[in-house]
Amino acid sequence: MTGDAVVLGLQPARLPSRALAVLIDLVVVWAVYLLVMIGLALATASLDEAAATAVSIASFLLVLVGAPIAVETLSHGRSLGKLACGLRVVRDDGGPIRFRHALVRGAMGVVEILMTFGVVACIASLVSERGRRLGDVFAGTLVVRERIPAARALVVPPPPPWLVGRFAGLDLSAVPEPLWLEIRQYLTRARELDPFVGRRLAERLADELVARTGTPPPPGVPADAFLAGVVAERQARDSRRAFAPAAEGLPAAPAVAAPVVMPPVVPHGVPPVGPAGGESGPRVTGFAPPA
Repeated sequence: MTGDAVVLGLQPARLPSRALAVLIDLVVVWAVYLLVMIGLALATASLDEAAATAVSIASFLLVLVGAPIAVETLSHGRSLGKLACGLRVVRDDGGPIRFRHALVRGAMGVVEILMTFGVVACIASLVSERGRRLGDVFAGTLVVRERIPAARALVVPPPPPWLVGRFAGLDLSAVPEPLWLEIRQYLTRARELDPFVGRRLAERLADELVARTGTPPPPGVPADAFLAGVVAERQARDSRRAFAPAAEGLPAAPAVAAPVVMPPVVPHGVPPVGPAGGESGPRVTGFAPPA
């Protein structure tokens, strides 16, 4: 995990998904609250009116305010509704929330959501650039999308056509593998990053790549295009090494040994006949009939 790419790169949750998560949470909380109130009504039937009112207020604060705060604190920002919608509450710096963050969000939620039926929260979320309600502003938190389709993060996008082959002479031997991994992760998630954060991350990765290779990018080439072009060049080199032609990469064929010619077998007592009728020569024309 890097502080630039993983946490700040997640897209902030917008009003529809947040409203659906809040609706799920409210249904669950109100169902629990009604069950608790029915049980308390049966248990406190013998109490006077003042005691019954105090118990009702305590149960309201405990169930409708305290329970959501406890759930967000223990689950690090994932209530039931947020878990169903793939959302999470994080700090502005991307870290997990603590009790004080959940307390401020829960206290402001009573005014924003319960007392005004969510009108104030909807208006604040629509006005905010990152979809934050007043509780998020005062608590210093942000609701982000936690689930992103994995199919969009599998393929490294190709570089611009005018950059193909521009980095053929670049020395990539000093670039470590962790830096290649970080660059590939950035390229696969570039469209999901905030534009400002993505630009800063691309510039940082490009500076590290230039420091390793010793060659600056061509003038006028953006940082993200430079990264895509260098990654494409490395992939092309890997492909050439893996699929080299047989004349360059395969070993020479083993030499075939010449056939061994065995001398003819001549029966004992029969002289060999040469090609001109003499008795010298390796060729045998026949055998004498047995005696």
